[in-house]
Amino acid sequence: MLEYLAKTNLNDDDIFMLCQATSPYTQTSEYTAAIHQFLNSKKDAQLTCSVEKKFYWNKDGKPLNYDPLKRPRRQDFSGTLTENGAFYMSYAGKIKQSGCRISGDIDVFILPDYFLFEIDEPQDWMIAEMLMKRLLTTGKPTIKLFASDVDGVLTDAGMYYSETGDELKKFNTRDGKGFELLRNAGIKTAIITSENTQIVERRAKKLKIDYLVQGQHHQDKLTAVINICKKEGIDLSEVAYIGDDINCYELLSSVGTAACPADASKKIKSIPNIQILNLNGGQGVVREFIENILYNEEVPF
Repeated sequence: MLEYLAKTNLNDDDIFMLCQATSPYTQTSEYTAAIHQFLNSKKDAQLTCSVEKKFYWNKDGKPLNYDPLKRPRRQDFSGTLTENGAFYMSYAGKIKQSGCRISGDIDVFILPDYFLFEIDEPQDWMIAEMLMKRLLTTGKPTIKLFASDVDGVLTDAGMYYSETGDELKKFNTRDGKGFELLRNAGIKTAIITSENTQIVERRAKKLKIDYLVQGQHHQDKLTAVINICKKEGIDLSEVAYIGDDINCYELLSSVGTAACPADASKKIKSIPNIQILNLNGGQGVVREFIENILYNEEVPF
């Protein structure tokens, strides 16, 4: 690595990422989220870990990560962060200085537990192939969090004012039913918006939305969803998001399943693999996206 760096024109403050072929499961969304987290962390390096829920002992019969007298259920056990070797990130100058892929103040990027299965021995190929088929090549992605923008998605982007100057928004009841369908399917829900209004707060409360994050702009929206993913223990590839304008670009480019209304901006429609839906914002387009996810097909209202 050091020989390679010596031959390149990398500046000391350029980021160098080492991606290991022994972990073939990593997708674009994970690289994007990791870089975003690393830049925000202001730390010197980053490594990837997964949560391993196993109870460890040493040879002297001493427990290393739990109290046997208070043995928790595996479901309630926080587990141990284990280095999975998917990729490492640091600044070129730090690597030259330390001679190591990671050094200094280190950031941890958490990946799903299946990243613990690396390809080191011939028999590991069998496990990796089964994981790839089950987790990454299925026709219908696994969605654990559904998030939506507000203006231009849940509403028609119109700005309505009463005689007294009160701001009003028009929502579609079909979208509300869609969130109920998600809740019944066990999928967490979120509203991520640049605005900060009591109207949206009341709407989110009525729809029983799990997470409402207001006042988020551009990359802040991605950060908000990354934080929710950490809390729920899920990956960005398991997130579906629908947005319509440039302040949703980073988030739409990072999630596993992205969609936009038919009247979204050209820049949003240009995002690779984004679903351009049939309806405009405020016409029930969120319900359209939800039914595509739940039924893997377009279902008439």
